[in-house]
Amino acid sequence: MGRLAEIQTRSDRVSSGRDAIYAQAVERQLPFRFDAAVADVFEDMIARSVPGYGLTLQMLAVAAQRFAQPGSACIDLGCSLAASTLAMRHHVPAGVRLVGIDNSEAMISRARSLVERDTAVAPVELLCADIQATALPVSSLVAMNFTLQFVPLAERAELLSRIAACLLPGGALVLSEKLAFEDPAEQELLGELHHAFKAQQGYSALEIAQKRAAIENVLVPETLQTHRDRLRSCGFRRVLVWLQCLNFVSLLAIR
Repeated sequence: MGRLAEIQTRSDRVSSGRDAIYAQAVERQLPFRFDAAVADVFEDMIARSVPGYGLTLQMLAVAAQRFAQPGSACIDLGCSLAASTLAMRHHVPAGVRLVGIDNSEAMISRARSLVERDTAVAPVELLCADIQATALPVSSLVAMNFTLQFVPLAERAELLSRIAACLLPGGALVLSEKLAFEDPAEQELLGELHHAFKAQQGYSALEIAQKRAAIENVLVPETLQTHRDRLRSCGFRRVLVWLQCLNFVSLLAIR
């Protein structure tokens, strides 16, 4: 069994529920929150909702081998159940520590259980805190997977500038996000394909529609060009697309 498969198996022991949060019709859909109900089914939810998510974790392990430097930290911002933290942990050299930060106590509680069961030796610190108000340690690799899209638009540049400032020269940020598209036809087609993907994963039309209503104005995607331009303006000298599946992208930004 590979390392990432082991991580998934351990996750299932802690959070093995199938996502059915939006399976029952309601009159008024409340805004999406990362509460205990979501934490209970999060592994299933993200795997069935984000095409390419598993490969994103595999590529993060590759990034850890390439960029992690002894004497520095690797940070997971918006760590949820620590899947990215653990993907990096198994591929960093000695002398690297992992720091995972998330503002959901339910997520951090479950993440701590996963880390306790993990067999890698690199030290891990998990913090229940606001990533926008937490001091970031000197780092060689930062992962922010599907997190920036929940930060208010006007506050995203400041957060990215703080990330760039904490990175060592040659360090990297892996930024994964849902995309918006300037071309309405492209936006519509990729949106339809994403919904078709979710249907193939077993979500009903009702679940897809209610989740879309819950997440509207909570998750605010941006165009690829907006991400590129902002990252460069915040101190990253190179910005590469290294993974994209439908309307989900993972960028590698080099300090």
